[in-house]
Amino acid sequence: MATVLKSHRILRRRKRSAPPIQRLLEYGHQYRKQIWLATSCSILNKLFDLAPPALIGIAVDVVVKKQDSIIARWGVSDVFGQFLILAVLTVIIWILESAFEYAYARIWRNLAQNIQHDLRLDAYEHLQELELAYFEERSTGGLMSILSDDINQLERFLDVGANEIIQVVTTVLIIGGAFFILAPSVALLAMSPMPFILWGSFAFQRLLAPRYAKVREKVGFLNSRLANNISGITTIKSFTAESYESSRLGVESDAYRQSNAKAIALSAAFIPLIRMLILVGFTALLLYGGMAAVDGKMSVGTYSVLVFLIQRLLWPLTRLGDTFDQYQRAMASTNRVMDLLDTPIAIHTGNITLPIDEVQGEVQFKNVYFAYKDRFPVIKNLSLDIPAGKTIAIVGSTGSGKSTLVKLLLRLYEVQMGSITLDDIDIQNLNLQDLRRCIGLVSQDVFLFHGTVAENITYGSFDATEKDIMMAAKVAEAHEFIISLPQGYETIVGERGQKLSGGQRQRIAIARAVLKNPPILILDEATSAVDNETEAAIQRSLERITANRTTIAIAHRLSTIRNANCIYVMEHGELVESGTHEQLLKKDGIYASLWRVQSGLR
Repeated sequence: MATVLKSHRILRRRKRSAPPIQRLLEYGHQYRKQIWLATSCSILNKLFDLAPPALIGIAVDVVVKKQDSIIARWGVSDVFGQFLILAVLTVIIWILESAFEYAYARIWRNLAQNIQHDLRLDAYEHLQELELAYFEERSTGGLMSILSDDINQLERFLDVGANEIIQVVTTVLIIGGAFFILAPSVALLAMSPMPFILWGSFAFQRLLAPRYAKVREKVGFLNSRLANNISGITTIKSFTAESYESSRLGVESDAYRQSNAKAIALSAAFIPLIRMLILVGFTALLLYGGMAAVDGKMSVGTYSVLVFLIQRLLWPLTRLGDTFDQYQRAMASTNRVMDLLDTPIAIHTGNITLPIDEVQGEVQFKNVYFAYKDRFPVIKNLSLDIPAGKTIAIVGSTGSGKSTLVKLLLRLYEVQMGSITLDDIDIQNLNLQDLRRCIGLVSQDVFLFHGTVAENITYGSFDATEKDIMMAAKVAEAHEFIISLPQGYETIVGERGQKLSGGQRQRIAIARAVLKNPPILILDEATSAVDNETEAAIQRSLERITANRTTIAIAHRLSTIRNANCIYVMEHGELVESGTHEQLLKKDGIYASLWRVQSGLR
């Protein structure tokens, strides 16, 4: 097993150390046919694009030599007939060039859209599979930057840059070959800048790569700051911290601007330097080619063709700066996206299926040990039993590990020692979807999605009928306030449910759990943020929905769990007391002390 894990780690390192273009091609192997088709259309378009200079050379040859021209050798001695042939060839070439330009533009752009779509979905789906610890170490804005900015950057390159690189390579090969066939002696002088241009292009590429990697990193920080501030706008306003946050955003934005400026300073120097090298080749052809034509060593038509071709060869190279700029930005983005896709999934599904209607709901924690990364243990050698169909409560001071138990049961984190079983089956062996499907969670921090009330109640029970939705809302004591909203069940709740009060959000969350109808219900501080009247309403609904269902209630307010079948008291990750409300009061321990404080007896 250790050998297998080691080989997987080595493979991941190799993937991450591979060039980004290789990583991209490996990812897009299913588009191989489309890539080859687009590449073929780009090459054919460039071939027909390079034909007009040859036609011009032939036309000059007809003007100069008339009946002795190249076309005359084909059996057409009449000058008008020769020009008519040239005209027909020109029409055909222009039509084909336009047709292949349309074809490559359409194929490349559709390819870019398809890869962008698949890459974003694959990256998002992989992100959903990662454990919570991954998200705790990264900012939302940074992840948004990868899923949006970086993938869009790659799309922009595939839209334009890929075609330009292919066409530049085609141009160099075709025109270079033509030069050596038509005028070998002049070709060496005219083509002499090419090695330096290519060397300079790759040198610039190597220098630009780390600079654009830094740019992508800085834009991630900037997006993180923006996402964080927009989410916390209420806090910013209430503490009148607008100027402070603007200055902090200014620092991140300036860091992004400065990193871009360093990349721009280098990329902007590319074209002027390439122009100077082009000047050498063009001047050499103009001078030595012209003298060769005057001396009769080269025909005027050939000289005309070469003058046109050298421009078609060298001037497009000035666009290599922009193309390499696009390429480096895209490759920096590709690395970030591929690094996300190559992030190993720590929590894997088990192979035992557990249909929801077969779940009894007996849960056992056996000698469980857990610590968050780089922190002291939160759970220490903890064992507790939760009988099927019973309500147990877990209480304790903040940080004692109560909510961590919930995360471990849902396998949002893995236990590091010990085991957790559901109906005598280790949850690590259970199908992850089956495990989570049989557990309903109502947490203190209720998350509602931007959408209607009905959409939020049916979240996770997407095939529920309108009747089911209303029934769940009534059980959760939410129906009355919902029908009083402007559009009733179709009222938009806003992002994170910000248009509703805390108690209203809590009752919608309970309705969502009721509709899911899970065998196991977890109430994690479900009434901690509501007033007494709302708490009473929620308690009435909870009494109905917890009947004959395994219920785990985590609470600070002891009045809400006094009727539990068993109450567990935790301190510093350990189980210190257990029993019913009356039994714990008689023990006169930690629970009794907490009860006296909350009931005003002390």
